[in-house]
Amino acid sequence: MRIGDQRRSDNFQDRGRGSGGGGGGGGGMLFAVLSRLGIRGALLAVVVLGAVYFLMPGMRAPLMGMLGLGGGEVQASGSVCETSAEACDFSRAVLGSTEDVWSRQFAEGRLPRYASAPGVYEEPTLVVFSGAVSTEGCGGASSDVGPFYCPADRRLYIDPGFYQTMETRLNAPGDFAQAYVIAHEVGHHIQNLIGATRMQVQGENQNQTSVRMELQADCLAGVWGHTAQASLAIDEADLREALAAAHAIGDDTLGQSNERNFTHGSSAQRMRWFRRGFDSGDARQCDTFAVQNYGQL
Repeated sequence: MRIGDQRRSDNFQDRGRGSGGGGGGGGGMLFAVLSRLGIRGALLAVVVLGAVYFLMPGMRAPLMGMLGLGGGEVQASGSVCETSAEACDFSRAVLGSTEDVWSRQFAEGRLPRYASAPGVYEEPTLVVFSGAVSTEGCGGASSDVGPFYCPADRRLYIDPGFYQTMETRLNAPGDFAQAYVIAHEVGHHIQNLIGATRMQVQGENQNQTSVRMELQADCLAGVWGHTAQASLAIDEADLREALAAAHAIGDDTLGQSNERNFTHGSSAQRMRWFRRGFDSGDARQCDTFAVQNYGQL
């Protein structure tokens, strides 16, 4: 895989090294304080706090933080790209390639059709962070959750340290394996744009819907790989890297033995749907919701 000539995306944010996390114990702390005041004191405190909250907007964040109800706000410092410059440059190059590919695909209407016809491609922003990060609508998250997409703010989030995790813990090394991860999260963004996130197959549970979503994102990542094959000099060795990554993050490979509890699909399914997109180069072949029999995914 060659990225030297690839345009770098400007839809990129370095959120730095985050610390802090959720205010999971905030409600308990508030309850403890109010219980000590007694009923009349608690009522008075609620009135005072309510007045501060509604009449003094500038005090809302400090007040919520004091009560431990900040909703997982993360304080960030430093720069991720100062210590991970190569990973950041690589991520921007891959994101730029996905922008080029999907802008054309949307313009040509070569996408699954759901509620309405796809419009102009709206480019997502890629956020790099380390440790922890806050989103606008999806709460706070730590690096432990891995790369993810937040539909509320239309941003992709990734700790570049995950690339090392892929190599050392998941046994999925290689630059195209890393590119597959970004392309998969972009796939979730595309699902958000075309209405796939609102799809539900009658009679299926939430886990089964989640599997359909994940396999479709794998397929869309494959479509990107097919379309960018020439510009990024993607070869058979690169394809093997991506398939190894898809295998490594299958539910069964990660230790889930009960298929009813699968949320991302088996390793075989993930490889099959990525390969389907890569071989066809046609996003319309990625309509996992058109497969009526769940067992045939």
